[in-house]
Amino acid sequence: MISTTQSERNLLIPAQAATILRRFWSTSKIMTIFFYASFGFVTLGLLGMLFDPRTILGQPAWAKSTKFALSFLLYAPTMLWMFSYIKTRPRLVRFVLDGCGLMLLLEMALLILQAGRGQAMHFNISTPFNTVLWGIMSVSIMIFYVISSVGFMVFLRQKTVPDRAFMWSLRLGMALMLIGFGLGFLMTSPTTDQLAVLQAGGHLAMAGAHTVGAPDGGPGLSFLGWSTTNGDLRIAHFIGIHGAQVLALVGWLLLAVSGGRGRFLSASHRLALVVGAAVAYLGLTLSMAWQALRDQPLLKPDALTLSVWAGLLLGSVLYSGAVALHARRFQ
Repeated sequence: MISTTQSERNLLIPAQAATILRRFWSTSKIMTIFFYASFGFVTLGLLGMLFDPRTILGQPAWAKSTKFALSFLLYAPTMLWMFSYIKTRPRLVRFVLDGCGLMLLLEMALLILQAGRGQAMHFNISTPFNTVLWGIMSVSIMIFYVISSVGFMVFLRQKTVPDRAFMWSLRLGMALMLIGFGLGFLMTSPTTDQLAVLQAGGHLAMAGAHTVGAPDGGPGLSFLGWSTTNGDLRIAHFIGIHGAQVLALVGWLLLAVSGGRGRFLSASHRLALVVGAAVAYLGLTLSMAWQALRDQPLLKPDALTLSVWAGLLLGSVLYSGAVALHARRFQ
């Protein structure tokens, strides 16, 4: 029987809210401020959707800023919590979180500004002012991505860890998040139709698109706006960037359910399951991007897409079962 170590118990015991917030503040003041501000951004967006009847590309004018604020409300505490386990290079950790927090504050300010003006934020080059705003956001996104990549390298260089499998769940989750953010760059290039307009000497109002095979603004899911008639790259982007939360939860739950009396999952078995979960999640993310690039709506998968999803599910179940059986055998 394998006993639960003190370091593992420390990972499992929920801290009081005040303790968590103090831990966040000591890790990064700017990211913590951004976390607090995100509650205000969500509130502002919801009020805007309630009282502002305007629409942008077929969706409520405040829907985009609200979606981003909700996403960041998950992102900020996740990053603060994850990086609080990094004990080396504290100044570099603070630089990563402070830098990301500043870029996201700028991004939310731009989204709110455009929502208030009733203008699209992404890809909008309809006027010189809109072009400047989109240019600022594009640069801020690139800076954010570079800083986040530095943060991932910091995770890889952390050698002393309270639990190896749990730490790898954080590392792999951050890798999935970076892949998800990277998929967003697929949307920034002009579409075939937009290139044709440029080649003909015309002027574009939008350069880039979320939708594949059709202009943005067509029929879409309520609030999310994801296209119901064509492929939509936002889906894979969304799934990927929240891989950090999913893998961290997997690592934490595996540590929780395998602790105490009757424990049968060793650290090696938990690590194997974490890696399996990361591969499965990556497969799901890439399959969503592949589906969108084939101009296929999320809710209308063809037989090939369904076969890929079924293969991912079956492979994950068989792999997890094999790890569990191996763990039982050597208990």
